[in-house]
Amino acid sequence: MLIDLHDRMALVTGSTQGIGRAIAAALADSGARVAINGRRPEGVDSTVAELREESAARDLVAAPGDVTDEVGTTAVLAAAGDIDILVNNLGVFGSMPALDITDEEWRRYFDVNVLAAVRLIRATLPGMKERGWGRVLSIASDSAAVIPEEMIHYGMSKTALLAVSRGFAKDAAGTGVTVNSVIAGPTHTGGVESFVYELVDPATPWEEAQREFMLAHRPQSLLQRLIEPQEIANMVAYLASPLASATTGAAVRVDGGYIDSIIP
Repeated sequence: MLIDLHDRMALVTGSTQGIGRAIAAALADSGARVAINGRRPEGVDSTVAELREESAARDLVAAPGDVTDEVGTTAVLAAAGDIDILVNNLGVFGSMPALDITDEEWRRYFDVNVLAAVRLIRATLPGMKERGWGRVLSIASDSAAVIPEEMIHYGMSKTALLAVSRGFAKDAAGTGVTVNSVIAGPTHTGGVESFVYELVDPATPWEEAQREFMLAHRPQSLLQRLIEPQEIANMVAYLASPLASATTGAAVRVDGGYIDSIIP
């Protein structure tokens, strides 16, 4: 399948590292002009330079700013211009005993993981509807369906993101704009690799270490390895393309079979 996103403008929040960076690269490699976002301008500029060094054909623009507040969001949208493809990737996560999660932490997780996405959808969806084409994608997690005991606040925020996507898909019904969420399973990032080696002998080769980790600590996974960020990005690029024109209001799983369900 040929994924052609030429003449499309994409914004990927939190795209200076990890899954967001992989998504930005995949969209750019498919022909989209991609706005790279992060809070620190120097981090954004560095990522833009790195991505261009990997492929000079990538059309990239720096869009630094904190999308968890209105001022930062306004600055990011001004740098990016009219958005055809919005990828809400920004998110925070961390573990905490359930009864120790304070009101402040509950609000922070909701503000960053949910409200920031809502704010950007509210700002970009009208233009997409007016132009008759658009893609809104929010990166959720297996934790949306399998709430972790040690990360209830995180799971709550990702469950809410599924509801947000489904609701806005109804708002965009019949306009040529699709709204979906992507449920990412346990994924190989720098932070996760460090976490794995906290539980597995650091002298263990990586391929063996991650398999040992998955079998002992993530036995639900049918993949039995961590998902690579590029594998998440592949699904996002497809859903962002004209090829996925009949998929909307969906929670599409790239979870390695982690969620025990026969219904996507």
